[in-house]
Order: sequence, then structure tokens, then C-alpha cells
Amino acid sequence: MKTFKYFDLNEFDSPDAVGSGAEFMSEDFLSKLNAARHEAGIPFTITSGYRTQEHNDSLEHSVPDSAHTKGLAADIAVESSSDRYKIIKALINQKFNRIGIANGFIHVDDDKSKAQGVAWLY
Repeated sequence: MKTFKYFDLNEFDSPDAVGSGAEFMSEDFLSKLNAARHEAGIPFTITSGYRTQEHNDSLEHSVPDSAHTKGLAADIAVESSSDRYKIIKALINQKFNRIGIANGFIHVDDDKSKAQGVAWLY
């Protein structure tokens, strides 16, 4: 897998599987996320990337077929409304069309097996 200007692949590791970000994250997804980070002009702190099924199942509000388990999703920490706007705008401009918005993070995924052109609140 190639390297990315704004991310280390270990940022996407499942907490229970060292090296899983490099092994299982989609290179296309990471390329788009890297481009969104460049466009937004602010750091993207990844709070969740790839998840093993076991880790995913241990989380209270996760879904069994999470895009995280396919290497097609990331959660990005957000601390202000202006940062939230910059991140969402950049994600949309990079053709991401599945975005979940929470008070403290933004979920983005590129899972084509799920509904497209959607945004939801947590």
C-alpha cells in the first residue's frame, strides 16, 4: 500500500490488531480521505478506522455489517462547529456520500453496498 501525506496507516488499526490498518483499509478510501484532509486544511484525528469483527461487536452502538469491518470507514474527531463544517464540506467535495454526524466526531464511509447520498445524526 502506498503512503499518505496526512496519515500514518497505524492510525487506522483496530485496537485489538496491530498492523490491521495497513492490511485491511481500502487504498481508494484512504486516497479520498487524504485529499479531503488536504482540502479542509485542518488535522483529521482518526478515532476509529478498521475494526475486527470482534472489536466491532464489543461496541455498544455498532452495527454488525459496519463499513469499519470492511476497511471502508473512519471516524474523525471534531471539536468545533467550524471544523465540523470544513470536514464535511471537504468530504462531500471528494465524493464521499455517506456521512454520519455526532457531537464529537464525523463518520465517513465508502461502502457501496449501503444506501448512497445519505447523512445521519448520532
